[in-house]
Amino acid sequence: MTTTVSALFDRYDDATTAVHALEAANVPRSEISIVAGNADDLQKDTHADKNEVAADAGIGAGIGAALGGAGGLLTGLGIMAIPGVGPVVAAGWLVATAAGAAVGALAGGAAGGIVGALTEAGVSEEDAHVYAEGVRRGGTLVTARVDDADAPRLQAVLDQNRSVDLTGRRGEYQNEGWTKFDETAPLPPRASIDGTHARPM
Repeated sequence: MTTTVSALFDRYDDATTAVHALEAANVPRSEISIVAGNADDLQKDTHADKNEVAADAGIGAGIGAALGGAGGLLTGLGIMAIPGVGPVVAAGWLVATAAGAAVGALAGGAAGGIVGALTEAGVSEEDAHVYAEGVRRGGTLVTARVDDADAPRLQAVLDQNRSVDLTGRRGEYQNEGWTKFDETAPLPPRASIDGTHARPM
């Protein structure tokens, strides 16, 4: 049996370090996904033409190289839009699942592509909403499908790489009046690519 381990990161660099750590722990690249919500900032760093990037996610190999990505996994990065989240830089199995979940959401199913994809993968709905909100606010989500027996060890690998304390972050959001991921809610000012957690002014 498999389970999904996941972590949210404020800094893209910390997320890619976590991906490296998962690979070093023998998690196959095909079982790892990354979704970075600060696509606009990352894209600017590549000096790529925005219209070309948006039009052709196939140039993801160039984006991955420009970002100094985590080896072979991130060379498949591409820019895509996830309903409710907007443009993201993404690679891996969660992307395809999120695209399918987004169709379900449009048909009245799960709220948002990432929420639906994560809950389908076994993440609690409560946590999935925090992850989706974190990505929407510019964070980076790393997920991996792993054997049940390895899940505690591999979750610890993610947590040791400066991941966000999900309970604490949920509390911060709730103190702002947040209750769950809502694609129509006003987006608080977002931090720049330096990864500093953004809070409403």
